[in-house]
Amino acid sequence: MKTDELVTALSMSIEPVNRRLVNRSVGIALAVGTVVAIGVIFVGLGVRADLTTPRAVMFLLLKLAFAIVTVGVASTYLTRLARPGGERRISAGLALIPFAAIVLLAVISLGQAPNSHWDRMVMGNDWLECLLSIPVIAIVPFAVVIWAVRRAAPTNLVRAGAFSGLVAGGVSAMAYALHCTDDSLPFVAVWYGGTIVLCTLAGAVLGPRLLRW
Repeated sequence: MKTDELVTALSMSIEPVNRRLVNRSVGIALAVGTVVAIGVIFVGLGVRADLTTPRAVMFLLLKLAFAIVTVGVASTYLTRLARPGGERRISAGLALIPFAAIVLLAVISLGQAPNSHWDRMVMGNDWLECLLSIPVIAIVPFAVVIWAVRRAAPTNLVRAGAFSGLVAGGVSAMAYALHCTDDSLPFVAVWYGGTIVLCTLAGAVLGPRLLRW
């Protein structure tokens, strides 16, 4: 058999990736990762004790909104990237919107406060804990998301890995918000946003190794 004939024969047997199966796999991975991340918070770090106060609830909801929107947008893109050739059909600019929004709110918050308070607003009390906790908690969500994406045979492994890391980082930040008592917007922008970006970069680096097929 000639090469052209072999290529033709192989191409005739190709079946498109089932979109529902991809969406279902990513959805299940997202649910499992979220449950595990929240479980780690409840068992390992504990939920913040002041959730009976309106102020604490308001800032918790703001943190959750940032993380949930990040996960929602990123997972939508990820289901497309997971399909062969899916990277050609997306423009990932919307994934930046949650980050741009929280940075804008942080800048406004700093502008309304005296300069002497800026360091406290950015660093908070537990910046190191946040820096370490979100990436560590993201490990299991990242692993299960990678498992789901790998089953769908993505072709751009760097981008698929990056969005897997973005999803995992967002899930981890969402869970960590239940514990964190640092509520200033600059803190959320720098340490929540920054650690999610770190998870995204880690995913981009690991993606080609973990998603190779």
